Amino acid sequence: MDQQMVDLESNQSPNIDEEAPAIFKKAVRPVTLKFEDVVYKIESKKDGMSWLRKNTNKSDSDKVILKGISGVVKPGEILAMLGPSGSGKTTLLTALGGRLGGKLDGNITYNNKTFSNSMKRNIGFVTQDDFLYPHLTVTETLVFTALLRLSNTFTRAEKIVQAEAVITQLELTKCKNSIVGGELLRGVSGGERRRVSIGQELLINPSLLFLDEPTSGLDSTTAQKIVKTLWDLASGGRTIIMTIHQPSSRLFYMFHKVMLLSEGNALYFGIVSDVMDYFSGIGYAPLVAMNPAEFLLDLANGRTPDESNENKSAVKQSLALAYKQILGDKLKAELEETSCDYNNNQFQDASSENKEFVKWPTTWWQQFSVLFKRGVQERKHESFSGLKIGQVVAVALLCGLLWWQSDISHLQDQTGLLFFVSGFWGFFPLFQAIFTFPPERKMLEKERTSGTYRLSSYFMSRIVGDLPMELALPTLFVTITYWMAGLKPTPLHFFHTLFVLLLLVLVAQGMGLALGALIMDLQSATTLGSVIMLSFLLAGGYYVQHVPSFIAWIKYISISNYAYRLLLGSQYKNSDTYPCETNGANGLCLVGDFPSIKNTGLNGQVNGVVALVIMLVVYRLIAYMALTRIGVTK
Repeated sequence: MDQQMVDLESNQSPNIDEEAPAIFKKAVRPVTLKFEDVVYKIESKKDGMSWLRKNTNKSDSDKVILKGISGVVKPGEILAMLGPSGSGKTTLLTALGGRLGGKLDGNITYNNKTFSNSMKRNIGFVTQDDFLYPHLTVTETLVFTALLRLSNTFTRAEKIVQAEAVITQLELTKCKNSIVGGELLRGVSGGERRRVSIGQELLINPSLLFLDEPTSGLDSTTAQKIVKTLWDLASGGRTIIMTIHQPSSRLFYMFHKVMLLSEGNALYFGIVSDVMDYFSGIGYAPLVAMNPAEFLLDLANGRTPDESNENKSAVKQSLALAYKQILGDKLKAELEETSCDYNNNQFQDASSENKEFVKWPTTWWQQFSVLFKRGVQERKHESFSGLKIGQVVAVALLCGLLWWQSDISHLQDQTGLLFFVSGFWGFFPLFQAIFTFPPERKMLEKERTSGTYRLSSYFMSRIVGDLPMELALPTLFVTITYWMAGLKPTPLHFFHTLFVLLLLVLVAQGMGLALGALIMDLQSATTLGSVIMLSFLLAGGYYVQHVPSFIAWIKYISISNYAYRLLLGSQYKNSDTYPCETNGANGLCLVGDFPSIKNTGLNGQVNGVVALVIMLVVYRLIAYMALTRIGVTK
């Protein structure tokens, strides 16, 4: 049996004779990752009777996820973390990657320094779920990522070449011009999507790379190619940490170090070649030749090789205790030795050009430009959809037919049209804008956490990218309805009306952006937006002309109130007259005295514009401030 295990190990040694791609040969700053006594707690959910219990210590209600985990990973090493579901692998990986907030205790250092914002831009982190833009092709996805994340030491052409090299290395050439796709959109296969996610992180040639289940959903051949790529990265001086559920024996022996976790406890940490001897030495040797990863997972689940009826919890406790007694002192010595090595300047920068971690890889304008192009490419199918254009054209034609060639003698009808316009173009852009940020939350969190770009560049690119269609649709609407409805047929009045409508659209869009960014839940944001806009409409001065004083304050914050007043001002002046009956005879009355106009008033046009401009700015500031909480390492 022992000879079988030796043969198995020797047969699965990694083949690293192939030359690594040139993109992986660029010198990086070596990073030694150390973590000592890492403890992570979360607050347990309380039942409904917990408040009745006395002398309840809050710390007692906390659930401990990680229980004093320690280790060290040096440049050129790959650490694989194994363990059953719920063992704490992903939590530990997230903590080491600087992405875990809450009650995290212990000491995690990178070259003996704590985590910093500049450090995170030299860290690659591949999450377990793939967050990609579905309408971009594989090439577009990786090229945009390269343009954003690679520093300006590369030219634009070199960044594109690097993206193409990653496509070749991960064998994505056949699907490079296919869209990525998603749940509701057919695109590349799941395995290809996974490789695209990994490729995004490989592009930056990271000093430190974290991967959460990088081979999940992949066949054994593809999984081996990905781990081979990671081996090439590590051989160039990178530090790689990954979680993996149940690797094949071939993959298992491609790792340098392995950590076995069970219920937040470490059962083993050390080099791969020693793991089987260690467990054999404490009385847990496999009875037949088997995949070492399967054997380790059995132990982490409390299953002994002889399938005895020994209590599983007792087995886990026994393994955890043996780890502390046998490997604890050895690991502590390794941590201290690593600190001394670093203080003796063992780890020097691999190149003079990389002595300091750069704060931002590209300029603000470069980020804005790339994000703008990416956003337009991703959303062009939605922004310029025939359905949306058809909807606006249909409503415009309907309005034009219903109010066909009405004139000032039909003043009630005309004021009704203007109020409808203010209401429709309050709701329409509001709901469009609410859908701006919530669907992109995961992507924004992913890219912000990795330090890909400034939030301000993303925000501005998103706002500017939506402007063409946001302004084109109301312009189309006014162009159709204005002349059909018989409003004042002069260029001055037409452009005055158009200006007011575009200003209204921008303000309503700003409110939608703010609600979406604040709530980040489409259903809740849509419901709240409906209630707010309906309140504004009711207080807009058309439906209710005698609003009680205790609720009249709503009109001062009502978008509809200001927009309706400005639209009235675009068509009428106080001195204008309209046909009416006075003292039983036909005569002329002042437009300013018409009931639905008098309450709102034609004065204060400048104040109305100023109020809407202030709202335009304030709503966008609220949206921006709400987004600052996303993707920030706590």
